[in-house]
Amino acid sequence: MTQNPAYEVIWQVIASIPQGKVATYGQVAHLAGLPGAARMVGRCLSQLPRDTKLPWFRVVNASGRISLPVGSDGYLRQVALLQEEDIAVMNGRISLAKFRL
Repeated sequence: MTQNPAYEVIWQVIASIPQGKVATYGQVAHLAGLPGAARMVGRCLSQLPRDTKLPWFRVVNASGRISLPVGSDGYLRQVALLQEEDIAVMNGRISLAKFRL
């Protein structure tokens, strides 16, 4: 499979999300110059290696929710990583008003 050339720009945007902040998939797409490509951002993140240094966990859906299945290893890992940055996660949801980029 050939890697999508837009992924590099998406990675750069995600890398620029500061510690203690989150961005939505749509916001990342917009900042990458790909408005309307929120699903592409999700596909891009799903292909990252497990040991990536990219702060993938700072990306949430448009309602501030973690998109991974509740209780899954990825979900629990994302919650833990967000909480390490003092981002409050309540029932899988993050306050976009408080923590959005």
